[in-house]
Amino acid sequence: MRQKIVVGNWKMNKTYEEAVSFMQDFKLFVRDINNVEMVIAPPYTLLNYLKNEVNGTNIKVAAQDVFYEEKGAFTGEISPKMVKDFAEYVIIGHSERKKYFGETNQIINKKIKAALQTGLKVIFCLGESFEERNQGNTKTVVETQLREGLANITIVEMGSVVIAYEPIWAIGTGNTATPEQAEEIHIFLRQLVKDLYNEETSLNIRIIYGGSVNPNNATNILKMPNIDGCLPGGSSLDPGSLTHIIKSFS
Repeated sequence: MRQKIVVGNWKMNKTYEEAVSFMQDFKLFVRDINNVEMVIAPPYTLLNYLKNEVNGTNIKVAAQDVFYEEKGAFTGEISPKMVKDFAEYVIIGHSERKKYFGETNQIINKKIKAALQTGLKVIFCLGESFEERNQGNTKTVVETQLREGLANITIVEMGSVVIAYEPIWAIGTGNTATPEQAEEIHIFLRQLVKDLYNEETSLNIRIIYGGSVNPNNATNILKMPNIDGCLPGGSSLDPGSLTHIIKSFS
């Protein structure tokens, strides 16, 4: 059985004081939850605080991005080795990185390689735009993203990868793929993993959904057999909302 996973992506939100307030409540709310892997992805400025705060709990930490070089003259960037000191996971390829910072599939692939080689676990995001879906190109787009993003990633390394399907048209818009739409793409992605690697890898890899997941729609989305979790953004900023989503599995 694939363990369910919920990754709360705070994006560019929360000061130190706001994070302290959040964690005081959240740790209390989820202290008895053991059937779901819970991950928080704060801004870089809060990684050290989160690392210390979750020590001894069932909560894990992710970084929101990483650069592909180990060190050097790359002002403003953070290397996988630096992230590894504070986090177990890193999100790579989020659509906002593509939209605002011009990340290509090739850059994403370099980041995935670097992160895995450093011992980080990767949450690899992919998804189509509104125009691409309307043109009937969803599967072509996500297949290209998957193949190019995972180029030269080994079967062994795939054991440290979570795939996040996040339709761009559903992120922060209030629109959400129906459970059936999301399940269809999750099945397609799982088959692609089987084609690229083998059946065991496809059965074991966790594929999660991102795109305006909230307490009202989480239950119907997360009951689909090929959806192994979710990547909420806005809903992860409130400890009660995030806890409600996590409890949708039980």
